[in-house]
Amino acid sequence: MTATTTYRAWQALAGKPLGPRLFSAAAVLRVPYFGTILPTVVDMRPGRAEVRAPKWWGVHNHIGTFHAIAVCNMAEIAMGMLAEATVPTTHRWIPKGMVVAYTAKATTSLTAVATAEVPQFGPDPFDLPVPVSIRDRADQEVATATITIRISPAK
Repeated sequence: MTATTTYRAWQALAGKPLGPRLFSAAAVLRVPYFGTILPTVVDMRPGRAEVRAPKWWGVHNHIGTFHAIAVCNMAEIAMGMLAEATVPTTHRWIPKGMVVAYTAKATTSLTAVATAEVPQFGPDPFDLPVPVSIRDRADQEVATATITIRISPAK
């Protein structure tokens, strides 16, 4: 299985001082929309990714909590890091759908953890649901998401 450029960059930087922050800044340059949540990737490996984001005024909603779409961004970047670490270069992936439940007010910084079983990658396209749990500093779950990605052989 050949690792993606993104996953190889994570492997090269993760153990170095400021490595996760440098990696996260590069990820935001590649996907600028994620910059709105100021993410830091803290774990990335096949079947798992963890991303943290601070609570700052740029993610506030009208009641001063984490905005619902900022929470969705947390789920999406965690899923994307999982996909980049899990799906080999022989295949490609794209989000197909997302279901989100907001279970509590998000009043602190957040951590999103995406997990999935590593599938078999063959010649047929398939859908992979990726569950994501978004938790606050007290480890209370404030949202859940399931993002379904379509995986198919690379052309």
